[in-house]
Amino acid sequence: MSSPLERAVEVMDQLRSPGGCPWDAAQTHRSLAQYLVEETYEVLEAIETDDLMLLREELGDLLLQVLFHARIAEELPSAEKFSIHDVAADLIDKLVRRHPHVFAGAEVSGAIAVNERWELQKAEEKGRDSAVDGVPIAQPALALSAKLVARASRAGVDVESAPGDDIGERLFAVVRDAVATGVDPEGALRLTARRYRRAIRAAEHRKRDG
Repeated sequence: MSSPLERAVEVMDQLRSPGGCPWDAAQTHRSLAQYLVEETYEVLEAIETDDLMLLREELGDLLLQVLFHARIAEELPSAEKFSIHDVAADLIDKLVRRHPHVFAGAEVSGAIAVNERWELQKAEEKGRDSAVDGVPIAQPALALSAKLVARASRAGVDVESAPGDDIGERLFAVVRDAVATGVDPEGALRLTARRYRRAIRAAEHRKRDG
């Protein structure tokens, strides 16, 4: 009997196959990109609101995106194709390789040392020669700035940002302060925005109630 995860792969195969769903069959990696972003933010919202049932549901939607992209990749020419099983196998290899303290008896002093070793291994494996290589530029500007500042700090490279828009400079300075004190500026601003949203709704209710 198939496990739920195996059954999910089978269902995705059926949706994508001839005689399945026309919409699913028409999708490409590019057409699905927007949904991957949306589902990621919905997972984040479930985490921020401490809604575990919603988190369970949204993780399923995010898993669908992984299954979908892997299924599309199975249809590529033989030199390019890969499956969900290849994705899982690559992940297993990576996890084992980057956790020698778990699988190979290496000694570590704590979580910080583990994270530093992970970053070093990743840089070596990918042939990166800059602390900022591999930082996704497409992520939200606040998160991008925080990641760049953190990477520069870890590499011991203390530089000032290039001259630019005054508002941008002030925002970047706040990001620097946040990173220096261990605060995630993206998360902090999202929390403040949520409070602001609640305050707006409360004001609207008071206005309606006269």
